[in-house]
Amino acid sequence: MILIKTADEIELMRQSNLLVSKTLAEVAKQITPGVSTERLDQVAETFIRDHGAVPGFLGYQGYPKTLCTSVNSEVVHGIPSEKVVLEEGDVVSVDCGVLINGFYGDTAFSFKVGVVSEKVRKLLTITRECLIKGIEQAVDGRRTGDIGNAVQQHAESNGFSVVREMVGHGLGRNMHEAPEVPNYGKRGTGPKLKRGMVICIEPMINMGRQQIKQEPDGWTIRAADNLPSAHFELAVAIDKEKADILSTFSYIEEVLKNMNS
Repeated sequence: MILIKTADEIELMRQSNLLVSKTLAEVAKQITPGVSTERLDQVAETFIRDHGAVPGFLGYQGYPKTLCTSVNSEVVHGIPSEKVVLEEGDVVSVDCGVLINGFYGDTAFSFKVGVVSEKVRKLLTITRECLIKGIEQAVDGRRTGDIGNAVQQHAESNGFSVVREMVGHGLGRNMHEAPEVPNYGKRGTGPKLKRGMVICIEPMINMGRQQIKQEPDGWTIRAADNLPSAHFELAVAIDKEKADILSTFSYIEEVLKNMNS
C-alpha cells in the first residue's frame, strides 16, 4: 500500500532528510586517502546521536553499521571496517539513514578520494545527472516507469549500465515503503505518482556491465565485472509542478569546496 503523507508529515521528513544531508557533510570532511571506512562510520553515528536521532541502518534487518560504504566496484551495502582503507583514486558511495520524530531520512553520495581517473569522473557526473533527470519526472500524475526510463536513457546513452536488482523506494515511518522505484523501465508504466508520496530516487550505475553479485558477508553488492560503480540518492515528495526535494547535497558541496580551496 502506498502511503500519502500530510503537509505536516512532509515537514517532519524534511527535518529527517536534512539531518542525513548534514551527516554526509560531516563524513565528507574525513574522506581522504588513508582513512578507514570504520572511521567514517564512527563520525556518522556520533553526529546523528548528538542531534537527537538514531542511525536508521544500524540493526535494520540485522545490518551491523550506521553507514553503507561501498568502494570502487562495490555498488551498495558495503560494510564499514577498519580493514577497508581508502586509497588515492578510489570512489566511495556513502549511504546513510536516520530516524527522528518518527520518520526516516535516507540519502547517498559518491565521493572521489583524491584524484580519480577521467573515466571515474565521467561515471560520477553521469550518475548524478541520472538522479536529476529522474527527479524531473517525479511529479503528480506521472509513473515510476517515467523516472526509471529517464535514468536508464541517460546512463545508457553515455555508455554506462543500470543495475536492475537494486531499486529506489518509498520512505516514511518505515525505511522501505511502497512503491519500488526502478532505475530502468518504460514511460507510462508502473505505479502512478501522487502528491504527498515520498520516494527515494537512487541511480546505481556501473561503468561496465549491469550484472552484480553478492559478497559472502551477505550484504555487499559488487559489480560482477569488478569495474567501478556509482550511487547517488535523494528523497523527494511528489508535488504538482515539480518534486519537493527533501534532502540536499548542498552541505556536502560546501565542505568539498572548502577542502579544495
